[in-house]
Amino acid sequence: MNRPKPPRAAPDDLPRGCTNLQLRQLTRQVTQHYDARMSGAGLKTTQYSLLSAVSGLGPVRPVDLAAALKMDPSTLTRNLRPLIAAGWVVLSAGGDARSRSVSITAAGRAKRSEAQRHWKAAQESLNETLGVPRVAALHALIQESLALLATQKEPDHD
Repeated sequence: MNRPKPPRAAPDDLPRGCTNLQLRQLTRQVTQHYDARMSGAGLKTTQYSLLSAVSGLGPVRPVDLAAALKMDPSTLTRNLRPLIAAGWVVLSAGGDARSRSVSITAAGRAKRSEAQRHWKAAQESLNETLGVPRVAALHALIQESLALLATQKEPDHD
């Protein structure tokens, strides 16, 4: 598959600084913005995202949930623990003796519904702060970048 090459930048247009650092700074600020609003529902943004994913995909094998979220399985396990402890999700036996399945509970659906109002307020506030056209452009750039990175072959480390 031939994918189009990104346009060449003029020397004055070259990125300055570390892209990873700038992305991490942006994601930290956006996460803080959402977490501040999600705290009204007693959840962190990561917990809400996980509840939403389980709601949409479940019952789902943890390995498939981790892949869908582009998350390391051990990180997923760590992030599921408080949701399981709160009774919002359950980890049960899967289709065979070795597999497990993650499902949302009725209490989890209720918590997600409550949190959804807080998430919407956070989204609307971010849209207002950054401007809807900028947020839409950011979404498009993120999706395009994710697609390009997904096709990139990882370098061999000998």
